[in-house]
Amino acid sequence: MHTIQIDSSIQPYTIFIGNGIRHQLGTLLEQAYTSILIVTDSNVATLYAEDIVNSIQHETVYVAKIEAGEKSKSIDMFYDLHTTALECGLDRNSLIIALGGGVIGDLAGFVAATFMRGIDFVQIPTTLLAHDSSVGGKVAINHELGKNLIGNFYPPTMVLYDIDTLQTLPQKELRSGYAELIKEAMLADKVFYERLLSVQLNQLTGPLLANFVTEGIQIKAHFVQLDEKETASRKMLNLGHTLAHALEAIVGYGRITHGEAVAIGILFASYVSEQEFQITLPIEPLYNWMVRNNYPVSVTVPSIQEIIEHMKHDKKTINQEVQMILLRDISKPVLYTVSDQKLKRYLHTFLTTNSWMITGDQEVK
Repeated sequence: MHTIQIDSSIQPYTIFIGNGIRHQLGTLLEQAYTSILIVTDSNVATLYAEDIVNSIQHETVYVAKIEAGEKSKSIDMFYDLHTTALECGLDRNSLIIALGGGVIGDLAGFVAATFMRGIDFVQIPTTLLAHDSSVGGKVAINHELGKNLIGNFYPPTMVLYDIDTLQTLPQKELRSGYAELIKEAMLADKVFYERLLSVQLNQLTGPLLANFVTEGIQIKAHFVQLDEKETASRKMLNLGHTLAHALEAIVGYGRITHGEAVAIGILFASYVSEQEFQITLPIEPLYNWMVRNNYPVSVTVPSIQEIIEHMKHDKKTINQEVQMILLRDISKPVLYTVSDQKLKRYLHTFLTTNSWMITGDQEVK
């Protein structure tokens, strides 16, 4: 079992990574709770909820099962879970366990952050994507105008990552989570980036995936500990997300996975980086790897202007100017303002033609 310590200013916590460790939850909890509410979804509940209940062996445990999917990260579901917590008699010495993917972690974490002004919660991610979202204490729900716009910084008391739970994931979910691993590697480690692209998703083994997850979390932890409240360097973790969040809002939450949208966003950020800095990045190997592994590498959108308007709802936007995370090279990210005029031109080329990849055209500045 691997452990990674996160030195949060709010409260430090440990990330446990290993095989079968969901069965050890009861022994890893460091304090007694008056009651426990497990929040999970309709897919995960049938697979792992009973394991967690049996591991805890607590006399007062409740399970709240919600509909799987991004649409559940809503103000209505947030309110409903508060109602459930009250009806179950949770108090300030109770615990919420987020058992599931990123949607469950974000939603249950935000409920924990606000219930009676904040109670403890534990993250038990069951998707590859959640290796990223479960670390760092960002909890939130979506607004119809943008993703994760209503939320807080509220770290868990523990993250328990049982690698065995990834064995039940469909390929679509593996694609989604692997995109975040690629993002982390592009931000910090060229060798790790090359290793990720040397493996096809259908060739992933448990031990290899465990190693990749551990490396990805260590990179995420580094940025989180440098800048917990995302005022400076932690913003770099949003590589690919400026366009990704806009695509999710326009295409529809759940119709494209978060990681698939991030993959497209990473390609776009790499393309803009090449144009703005007059450099060459290893985009072609990444693009070809994504095609081989069945990622959507483009989407159809109603209008470029609509995309830009959604990008302006991004949390990095200042004075209605879109700020993107770009790369001067692998492991050299920067926060960079892109004008509406350039953004419109870049998006048109990227979303409506293949010239950005085939010819490597240099846009006129």
